[in-house]
Amino acid sequence: MIYLIHQAIDRAAGKHPDYEAVRMYDQSLNYEQLAQRSNQLARTLQENGVKRRDRVGIYLNKSLESAIAIYGILKAGAVYVPLDPATPFSRLSFVIQDCGIRHIITQKSKIQILKQLVKNKTSLKCVIGVAGDSDLPFQCISWADVANAPSGYLAGAKIIGQDLAYIIYTSGSTGNPKGIMHTHHSGLSFAKWAAQAYGLHCKDRLSNQAPLHFDMSIFDFFAAAVAGAATVIIPDEYLKLPASYTKLLQDERISVFFTVPFALSQFLSRGMLNKRNLSALRWVIFGGDTHSPQHIRALMKQLPETRFSHMYGPAETNGCTYQIISELSENPAEPFHIGKACEGMEALVLDETDQPVAPGENGELLLRGPTMMQGYWNRPDLNKRAFYYRQAIDNYEDKFYRTGDLVEILTDGNFKFLGRKDRQIKTRGFRVELDEIEMALLSHPAVEESAVFAVSDENGSHQIEAAVILKQNDTNESELIKFLKARLAKYAVPQRITLMETFPRTATGKADRRALINASKNKESLKSKGVDF
Repeated sequence: MIYLIHQAIDRAAGKHPDYEAVRMYDQSLNYEQLAQRSNQLARTLQENGVKRRDRVGIYLNKSLESAIAIYGILKAGAVYVPLDPATPFSRLSFVIQDCGIRHIITQKSKIQILKQLVKNKTSLKCVIGVAGDSDLPFQCISWADVANAPSGYLAGAKIIGQDLAYIIYTSGSTGNPKGIMHTHHSGLSFAKWAAQAYGLHCKDRLSNQAPLHFDMSIFDFFAAAVAGAATVIIPDEYLKLPASYTKLLQDERISVFFTVPFALSQFLSRGMLNKRNLSALRWVIFGGDTHSPQHIRALMKQLPETRFSHMYGPAETNGCTYQIISELSENPAEPFHIGKACEGMEALVLDETDQPVAPGENGELLLRGPTMMQGYWNRPDLNKRAFYYRQAIDNYEDKFYRTGDLVEILTDGNFKFLGRKDRQIKTRGFRVELDEIEMALLSHPAVEESAVFAVSDENGSHQIEAAVILKQNDTNESELIKFLKARLAKYAVPQRITLMETFPRTATGKADRRALINASKNKESLKSKGVDF
């Protein structure tokens, strides 16, 4: 029986040691090698002061060492904290200090950035992954040194399922990132559910597109480990080249592909799907952002033998609802469904006064279950707002997480996603759902992707704007405005729509709306510098 996340790879190593566990480019580790190398790292960490519940940073580009780092840290009884390798220095420094990270696992290419930490107040004491002659003012241990440690079975620290396993930092409303704490129990509960729901088995090959600091990676690594399947890490350069990406899926015989909707829309327009043999692909699972039903419908026609599923869940809950898609509404403006609560999860929909709503009505979605986070690291203020307590029998309270997502309860028990509570604004006295405008734009046949945002002025009023990527350059702003006027209330129609070739994006591939807002505010100054918005 698996009670701790890392026990999954040890069990797989015992059952089929030669099966591939993780792969990138032409390099791979089988389960026996992954178990042994993670044992070596765990011993190295413990010998250098790492104790139960210590936070250890993973500051690596995508690599086989990423998997070794995850499981080695967990086997040492510690908590892994993935650090975005592309993050600005100020954010990196904040996370290290906020989380009290004393040990970090990294690589030679990060030495210069690590040297900058010396100029700031830092909790860092030990760096693993660089040689001792790297001129860093920390204890340095090379990967070669780690490889010399004993590789046999490691009993590990005395930890249980309720102990912390990982902390993922996401953007915070105050500008500082917030750390989401997950236990072995919550991460493993999600992995076990996913493996069962999608019928994962040891011959499957799962793609890993998401970086470690993006919660989608939990599925790619942990669900694969539970099933004894292979995780194929997708190099970042492929994410920008849809035709190369689909060829990689073909050549690697990917059978389960978990991604964001943007990647799927790129496959349709530039992925050369008609020239690919994706017969091994049995599941396409997508989530993490809004999507256009027409894009998914077109992709389903291109891949008729592949099953499709939409998985919903904020990082705070891992996956919590899902829908296996057999057919989609022919109405392109129909808001998408996020399915029903996963097995073991309870969903609650409350109105603005925290009263339950009936089917056909809408409100905020709240969830409780085994995959839910323990809370936010070092943020009692956020924890107080994040949870709702329902009085139960014998004065016992049920604890729910407030997702901030607005849904409608359908008569069949499914949830229809209506938008984000924090994406609901007031303009000219009217309440407007920005996500509703995005979906309306996506229903236009010429629109490939849309991003709607509100730009506030010094008086606090909002102007609705939109940015759009077109499939072909045969549509203009006035045509899109006319299209929206026929579908939305007058006050909800954007005052400006900007046509763009590409969007600024976050590290997880989502449209960076903050960057779009800043670009809109500085549009004139950008034009003066010869930069196109």
